[in-house]
Amino acid sequence: MNRSEDSQKLKSRLSDQIWRLNNLYWITNEKGQKIKLHLNWVQRQILKNMWFLNIILKSRQHGVTTFFCIFFLDICLFNSNIRAGIIAHNREDAEAFFKDKVKYAYDMLPEGIKASRIADTSNAREIAFNNNSIIRVGTSLRSSTLQYLHVSEFGKICKDFPEKAKEIVTGAFNTVAVGQFIAIESTAEGKDGYFFNYCQEAIDRIGKLHSKLEFKFHFYAWWEDPKNTVDPKGVIIVQEILDYIRGLQSEQKIQLDAGQQAWYYLKWKQLGELIKKEQPSFVDEAFESAIEGSYYITQMRKIKIENRICKLPLLDGFQVSTWWDLGVNDAMTIWFTQIIGREIRVIDYYENSGEGFPFYAKVLRDRKYDYGSHNAPFDINVKEMGTGKTRIQSAKELGIKFTACAKIPLADGIEAVRRILSYCWFDEVKCHKGINHLKDYRKEWNEKLGCYRDQPLHNAASHGADGFRTLAVGHNFTDSGQSLDKRFRPRRHQYSNKGYDALNYSG
Repeated sequence: MNRSEDSQKLKSRLSDQIWRLNNLYWITNEKGQKIKLHLNWVQRQILKNMWFLNIILKSRQHGVTTFFCIFFLDICLFNSNIRAGIIAHNREDAEAFFKDKVKYAYDMLPEGIKASRIADTSNAREIAFNNNSIIRVGTSLRSSTLQYLHVSEFGKICKDFPEKAKEIVTGAFNTVAVGQFIAIESTAEGKDGYFFNYCQEAIDRIGKLHSKLEFKFHFYAWWEDPKNTVDPKGVIIVQEILDYIRGLQSEQKIQLDAGQQAWYYLKWKQLGELIKKEQPSFVDEAFESAIEGSYYITQMRKIKIENRICKLPLLDGFQVSTWWDLGVNDAMTIWFTQIIGREIRVIDYYENSGEGFPFYAKVLRDRKYDYGSHNAPFDINVKEMGTGKTRIQSAKELGIKFTACAKIPLADGIEAVRRILSYCWFDEVKCHKGINHLKDYRKEWNEKLGCYRDQPLHNAASHGADGFRTLAVGHNFTDSGQSLDKRFRPRRHQYSNKGYDALNYSG
């Protein structure tokens, strides 16, 4: 083959994007080794199934961000006038993406290609080519105009930096015109925020036609990755994981061989409950997983294991008590309970915002429960602006006679919730949203110190969790703040002789 034929062959290959992505670019792998990129199974699936808007829920270590860094580099090298952006959850990660993935891959290109695509790499967050195509990295990219956008670990951004997530949605997303390309990827981070909501909307569209303004859902489980296996010889799997594996087989129709089972067990030993977030087996499990920094992770896990989230019928003869968090501009939340012996049966949950006590009085009436006590946090005694009345007085005029719970330190209230959860059962349907709030209530992350602050994160879960703390404080403390460990002494109701005893009924 002569030089002309070699040149024609190379030109033909360079016109093929799949060939370029599998043969042209060098990266460093998880071991720090220089290797030529060959698309793995996830990267091939993403490339094959791309849509205009893509949302990717995944297990760890699939090289998704690496793929999009190289994919965008390739687009910019071989197309003029392109603007591509990559968003990370902090500046350090953004600059690392640029240096270790984009710039490194460009620097390692054949000299002939670099000579025809001269790049200005003097900026630590941008690479501009002589064909007027540019790749930028950052934490919001609000002021850019982009044709291609990738957001890495968007679930984590939504969890730790909700205001930054809002800025990305309102800013960066709106810089990408309809018909251009956005790819969001993340592991799951609980059931609130844009990432969770976008996933749910995209899941609902599976099997249906998508418009250019709708996200397409992609999910990649750990067991689909052929590298996630080990020699099972000598690995003795505990019963808890064997039961889990049987559940995958019977309920999810997921069949694991011995090597995969051993791999999962060893990962579980490393990660504990967090394995369901980091290495999910199926979609719902990813979002049900334990939340890092969660105050009630241990208690909620125990409740799930003991099947105390189930169908709870309203029992005649037992009054319903309510437990509130009082929002003004934020959410107002109400938990509804019946006490049966030493069980606290949480039968209902409600939340809303921007409404006054007349609205919530109607909410109570519409439920037609036989109410016992209505309980609120201590600040219900604060006077309202304008009327000069306390909130407890305003509520009383509408027929809601509140008892104000004791004022105690926040840490004591959180500990009271942990104690009271041992006695609680939850209605799986009516309390679904409130249960998720208890799971997602967590400490605030200190980005500078790289640790959790000793205070709660104010997010969508806060008000439901605060209302439940009213329940715990009301059951465990007197007005003076003294503990009442034997508080479960409900008065007998006039109907308590209907075949069961109000103090001894065990369900």
